[in-house]
Amino acid sequence: MRVDDLISADSVMPQVRTSSKKRLLEIISKALAAEDDALNAREIFESLCARERLGSTGLGKGVAIPHGRVNGSSRVQAVFIRLAKPVAFEAQDGKPVDLLFALAVPQQCTTDHLKLLADIAEKFSDDELLSQLRAAGDAAEMAQLLSQTRH
Repeated sequence: MRVDDLISADSVMPQVRTSSKKRLLEIISKALAAEDDALNAREIFESLCARERLGSTGLGKGVAIPHGRVNGSSRVQAVFIRLAKPVAFEAQDGKPVDLLFALAVPQQCTTDHLKLLADIAEKFSDDELLSQLRAAGDAAEMAQLLSQTRH
């Protein structure tokens, strides 16, 4: 599974406004649940919060990859969010986050999930891509940027 298998213009939210990490995780949970009728927003929220308690999924450079395991789905759900204003996310570098790639993965998903997280983290280590995502005009442009393979 690759990033471009998960993201389309419909799963990109280009101007989300929120003032806290908790509220942001609620927004993410609702967006992920909307992608699959088998998913429950509350369960996703609890899973995301449980994962954040283990350690922030904030990578640094204003990027985070919140993710959690959920029951009821057989496939990974993803949403990409660009915040209108960065929020504190307890990232490794202490900087607030404005770009998030969030995932809800099936409970049984293991090595594929870890490979996907590594691929996403590698993609977001590209400073040029981060600049382009921050400057992108709309969801379609952001989805196209995310689906490009870079090395």
